[in-house]
Amino acid sequence: MKVMLRMNDTGTLVVYVAKKDLEEEVVKQTDSAVGKVLTLANGWELELSEIPTKESLPLTVEAKRLA
Repeated sequence: MKVMLRMNDTGTLVVYVAKKDLEEEVVKQTDSAVGKVLTLANGWELELSEIPTKESLPLTVEAKRLA
């Protein structure tokens, strides 16, 4: 699924999923075999092949929902 990553005013990474009209803060980042796993405030886990640098945000990337 396509997700948009951006930084909010407090410097926290935020994920927006357009198909679900969902915007949540990232509460945890962990490494996986494929790349990074982002845990959102609502409990979702999204796997991304890589996290872009803060300077390149906002950016739309491909993610896989794990939980």
